[in-house]
Amino acid sequence: MVATILFASWRLGVTAAVLGAIVDTVLRARAHSTVPAWRRASVAERRTEAQLKRLERGGYRTLHARAIPGSEAQIDHLVVGPTGVYAVDSEKWDKRLPVRVQSHRKLFHGPFNQKPRLDEARWEASQAAQLIGEALSREVTIIPSLAIYGPAIPWKVLTVRDVDVFDGGRVRKWITKRERSLTDVEIDEIYDAAERVLPARYPES
Repeated sequence: MVATILFASWRLGVTAAVLGAIVDTVLRARAHSTVPAWRRASVAERRTEAQLKRLERGGYRTLHARAIPGSEAQIDHLVVGPTGVYAVDSEKWDKRLPVRVQSHRKLFHGPFNQKPRLDEARWEASQAAQLIGEALSREVTIIPSLAIYGPAIPWKVLTVRDVDVFDGGRVRKWITKRERSLTDVEIDEIYDAAERVLPARYPES
């Protein structure tokens, strides 16, 4: 009624009222979401998580959004399974910009050198391996990776600065195409240690 009076036209009034109802519904839904905004994973992380969930029946176990103590760094997905231990960071990049490498040492997204991102992924994996190894009193190897969504990746899997880089849709194949290297007991031990030494980035309140 107010909209009709303000616009002096019942058609404009009805349109304004409908738009207002839509906006109100969206705002209420956001305000009453059971998942806080800071807890919502990115689109890339959710896509990777969906793929990794399908590995559970094959004996793989995954921890998501695990923090590296004493830093702001985070491993998006830490996977422990028959073929080894993996740190997967999920990236959503602008699909309009090409991805290329130079001499297996430099990764570019358009004109942007991704060296800092590669170094960060490698450092996260090394820190996690050190912490888990100390907890178990033995050496643990964690393979770092970037799973990229958006632009076309002109290779299957390429190691750049000791980090495996591939299209996000290849996550499961990248993990499962390796030879078995861990027993079920070792998988459980590493997973339990990782859960202890790598705190959840967003702990339950």
